[in-house]
Amino acid sequence: MTVSGPGTPEPRPAAPGASAVEQLRKEGNELFKCGDYEGALTAYTQALGLGATPQDQAILHRNRAACHLKLEDYNKAETEASKAIEKDGGDVKALYRRSQALEKLGRLDQAVLDLQRCVSLEPKNKVFQEALRNIGGQIQEKVRYMSSTDAKVEQMFQILLDPQEKGTEKKQKASQNLVVLAREDAGAEKIFRSNGVQLLQRLLDTGEADLMLAALRTLVGICSEHQSRTVATLSVLGTRRVVSILGVESQAVSLAACHLLQVIFDALKEGVKKGFRGKEGAIIVDPARELKILISNLLELLTEVGVSGQGRDNALTLLIKAVPRKSLKDPNNSLTLWVIDQGLKKILEVGGSVQEPPGELAVTANSRMSASVLLSKLFDDLKCDAERENFHRLCENYIKSWFEGQGLAGKLRAIQTVSCLLQGPCEAGNRALELSGVMESVIALCASEQEEEQLVAVEALIHAAGKAKRASFITANGVSLLKDLYKRSEKDSIRIRALVGLCKLGSAGGTDFSMKQFAEGSTLKLAKQCRKWLCNDQMDAGTRRWAVEGLAYLTFDADVKEEFVEDEAALKALFQLSTSEERSVLFAVASALVNCTNSYDCEEPDPKMVELAKYAKQHVPEQHPKDKPAFVRARVKKLLAAGVVSAMTCMVKTESPVLTGSCRELLSRVFLALVDEVEDRGTVVAQGGGKALLPLALEGTDVGQTKAAQALAKLTITSNPEMTFPGERIYEVVRPLVSLLHLSCSGLQNFEALMALTNLAGISERLRQKILKEKAVPMIEGYMFEEHEMIRRAATECMCNLAMSKEVQDLFEATGNDRLKLLVLYSGEDDELLRRAAAGGLAMLTSMRPSLCSRIPQVTTHWLEILQALLLSPNQELQHRGVVVALNMVEASKEIAGTLMESEVLEILSVLAKGKESPVTRAAAACLGKAVEYGLIKPHQDGE
Repeated sequence: MTVSGPGTPEPRPAAPGASAVEQLRKEGNELFKCGDYEGALTAYTQALGLGATPQDQAILHRNRAACHLKLEDYNKAETEASKAIEKDGGDVKALYRRSQALEKLGRLDQAVLDLQRCVSLEPKNKVFQEALRNIGGQIQEKVRYMSSTDAKVEQMFQILLDPQEKGTEKKQKASQNLVVLAREDAGAEKIFRSNGVQLLQRLLDTGEADLMLAALRTLVGICSEHQSRTVATLSVLGTRRVVSILGVESQAVSLAACHLLQVIFDALKEGVKKGFRGKEGAIIVDPARELKILISNLLELLTEVGVSGQGRDNALTLLIKAVPRKSLKDPNNSLTLWVIDQGLKKILEVGGSVQEPPGELAVTANSRMSASVLLSKLFDDLKCDAERENFHRLCENYIKSWFEGQGLAGKLRAIQTVSCLLQGPCEAGNRALELSGVMESVIALCASEQEEEQLVAVEALIHAAGKAKRASFITANGVSLLKDLYKRSEKDSIRIRALVGLCKLGSAGGTDFSMKQFAEGSTLKLAKQCRKWLCNDQMDAGTRRWAVEGLAYLTFDADVKEEFVEDEAALKALFQLSTSEERSVLFAVASALVNCTNSYDCEEPDPKMVELAKYAKQHVPEQHPKDKPAFVRARVKKLLAAGVVSAMTCMVKTESPVLTGSCRELLSRVFLALVDEVEDRGTVVAQGGGKALLPLALEGTDVGQTKAAQALAKLTITSNPEMTFPGERIYEVVRPLVSLLHLSCSGLQNFEALMALTNLAGISERLRQKILKEKAVPMIEGYMFEEHEMIRRAATECMCNLAMSKEVQDLFEATGNDRLKLLVLYSGEDDELLRRAAAGGLAMLTSMRPSLCSRIPQVTTHWLEILQALLLSPNQELQHRGVVVALNMVEASKEIAGTLMESEVLEILSVLAKGKESPVTRAAAACLGKAVEYGLIKPHQDGE
């Protein structure tokens, strides 16, 4: 016996009257030879489901193993080969394939046993002999490596802990080697068992940034996806010790500690799910308890004096990721409730801190915003009124404790905390504003001569102005105060904030042109000043952020939008700021871009309701003349030319709590506006827009995900999907597109999703399988009955492409359904494009499944009339599809061929066969040739 190559499925001599199993195996073998391993797998799987004999099962399982080897899924390859061996212990090919899989999985000792068995069964087989020699060499190398690894680990630690080697290249190389070794599970285990955690602790204790980084990165490898090692590491180092590293001054070390803690969180959470078992199955300490200890230490770190601002931000980021439920469908929010009870005051203390006064907590420009995001996440995770009332009570008690009896400093902290709440869970912020004396103190402190006091008060006033209850009060009491501050203050930091307050109040009418809060031209003057500050790179990013905030409000005015997109320097400054370390600017940037592109929701008012409102002397919103489609399209072109896509792509990549679901939604809206025109889509793709849209379509608000999915659909329709989404990314597009098929989406979204899925379904079997896996077929079938002709046609085209998959063919072949009838009837519709799609599907299905040919006459009495209409169509493409269907029917059965030859079809085919050489004439001639073969008709004397 010889082996036909390492991964080639082998045919088996067919028994008399070869079964469906035999046929499917042959199909699988052909698909395998063509490189369609997914298709081959499907064929073998279907054959297994048809009651194959044990001998057939062994062959099918080892053929599946060959497919998995080609697809590099070695775990499944091993499983399939093992199943074949269970059926036939002497199956040498299955043994060989299992050895290949085991070798790839690194289990060389098991692989060599299978190869030795192969050689004993076929001693003269050179393939087996060579493989055994190769694997023997690998085993010897591994033994040598493992025996020397202990010595290497010890040597690396000696170099790193040697005070004489400080700063040397040798030390740097040792640290890099240690990190690389820890990335492999075997290396991480070796370090762990060589007393590695204790030695890494000594590296951490040195306080040297380079050594601490090496230690932290090595610990990431030790803890990654390994629960028991994680708990052991925490017990050696101490949870408090690990968390405290976050607070060091070195930004790189703090980030590395943040990464390590994220890995620890993931390992512990996985442990909670799996019931206290580690990766290797050892029973360990309760991971839920370890998780709470870790979170408790993070909460303690928030209010420790001496902790760096960066460390505080990293702690907040970890809490945002680790605490709230991933899905609201999960009923358990106990961790959130525990954090609120244990740590809400600590989070509020960070949110209410004033930046850089002596004796206060060190915070960065992003700290308060991160605290606001965490508070918002916690509040949104609450399930009932009682839980929310407890949250409000804790917040109000905290604010009162500072506001009452703590002097001016206490009032400032209380007001700052209210600002933090207004930016996060605004319901709690509004309640805090209602507390006695808070709003009055804000107004009073705006007139303070101290810059720090003015800053706190003006910011609170700005945040409060966006809340409906307070807007009218502030408009009445705060506008004159803000104007006075803007005109008279000598401090740019005060003037810019006062300007933002005026911008916010000035935009109270939104896009309503008739609701002008200020005199004509005032908004343009305010916007001009905002752009001037935005372009002033001498000012710090934190202050320039407020200029963007102002523009976010002022760009409701179309005159402001027009001037803004014409100002190249301002756009460049905006995009640079959006990619800077000043993360809190992201929402404002996204808001300004939404306004400039008019991508906010704006429903057209019912004309009858407008007339009624006028009659009743009610206010009727008016659109600014410069917000008409032509102006919006021009603004989009200018933003694209300025590089807006590159800036937004960088914003999407931001690893920051500030990139909230709402912020993602705004970016999705802008992307959808940018790809609205077909000619702009190439620019968006070239600047990385396709890649940026994928995370937006998979995470964020429901509206944001839908908008991003629609933008993906537009790109998929008009550009080559394989170029737009290279590599594995193309498979990630399917789920967002399928989400647009739900009934909650608009007709346009349904249509664009169907068109995009049609493109994808025509590319490869693997993509078709992905579409099937996302359960899209029932939805697509539903849209084939849609009243709107374009949606109906798109669904039919999509089904036509999906019909290349065996699973879809099975659906059409199944008894008791009208799928085939629908295609036949659509092939006779007036809509030529719908006819073309349906006839194409019919041609493909009758070719792939001859059994369907005999069912066509049964589905409708008009079938012959429809077929004749296709054959007589002036459209050559329709004609070709009709003649292919006729040929398939003739070849399928002599009886059907007789019915066709007795009708006018014979005359039509005779005429078509005499036409100019083309696919139509060849197919028509083939039909007649088959009829001659059956003896249904006779050729002319000249042989025609």
